[in-house]
Amino acid sequence: METNVYEILKLAAVFLLGASIGSFLNVVIYRLPREMSIVYPPSTCPTCKNRIKWYDNIPIVSYIILKGKCRFCKTDISIRYPIVEFITALAAVVSYLKFGFTLDFVFTFYFLASMIALSFIDWDFKIIPDEINFLGVFSGLLYAGIKSFQQGSFEPLINALLGSLVGSGFLFLIAFFYLKVRNIEGLGMGDVKLLAFIGSYVGWFGALFTILFGSVLGLVASLYFMKKQKENEIMKLEIPFGPFLAMAGTIYLFFGEKIYNFYLGGF
Repeated sequence: METNVYEILKLAAVFLLGASIGSFLNVVIYRLPREMSIVYPPSTCPTCKNRIKWYDNIPIVSYIILKGKCRFCKTDISIRYPIVEFITALAAVVSYLKFGFTLDFVFTFYFLASMIALSFIDWDFKIIPDEINFLGVFSGLLYAGIKSFQQGSFEPLINALLGSLVGSGFLFLIAFFYLKVRNIEGLGMGDVKLLAFIGSYVGWFGALFTILFGSVLGLVASLYFMKKQKENEIMKLEIPFGPFLAMAGTIYLFFGEKIYNFYLGGF
């Protein structure tokens, strides 16, 4: 009984940690594409510019208490804020349940938090900030380097390097030939760099899976939104690729071994 209570308390603590990180991600999502500092000034209401008090900035809870409105000007607060906090909290819990309080938990949660932030940014602004991608590649190679040291083998590091190179290189070639054939940019360099980030975590096979499955997810989403769009506006429809690459990379990160074995079993 005591063990169960202890586990529940640990899960609650992890959830709160994740929600707090999610609150920070909201700052990153809002400020980074606008080239604002993510550290200073403190959070303010975008409408009335009043500084948000700490008790109005409690993840998820404050949104509920304030009924989704600014305390001062009563402007609606986007539902996205508690959604990001909740998703990030779930990401922390899932990472903990899979790895416990280990180094794997730290790097996996960092990966997931980054995917959440860049997905929302890409969806709104059609860009993926270099700061997220470059830090992501560094973290992935660092993680692989630590695993190589622990295992006494260069295999994890080599796989991470190949994942970055194969993933970004393959996507770069697709973008290059699309530009040459259609004379328009079909993929941004942000997507190419994102594959370098994802590849550093999932390896070369995971990077190829991410491109393939991410394309399938993107195609399904495109067909859905095209169906919703007015006929004369379909050509103007822009759907970012980043969120679908992020989803595919996340799926492989958690189920990569089963996916790889399933693939091998088919041959």
